[in-house]
Amino acid sequence: MISVLIVDDQKTIQQFLKAALQAEPDLEIVGVASDGKEAIEQVELLRPDVVVMDINMPVMDGLSATRVISDRYTSTRVLILSLYDDDEY
Repeated sequence: MISVLIVDDQKTIQQFLKAALQAEPDLEIVGVASDGKEAIEQVELLRPDVVVMDINMPVMDGLSATRVISDRYTSTRVLILSLYDDDEY
């Protein structure tokens, strides 16, 4: 079973991702966070295998949170989910 943390500041997107991922029998949603700071806290507590991360969020953006998570929690992988079509992201 692969444990997943969903991180997005929009509740609608959180609910959509949760519903879509729960349909997969080998995935378990272990938590949801609304910003990068909360994501880091949830990774510390839950130790998910994968974080599905939005880029643009309040408090701390997804790119900054991904750097921290990748440095501190090397067994957790981050999948950035974005609608941005910009090489910077």
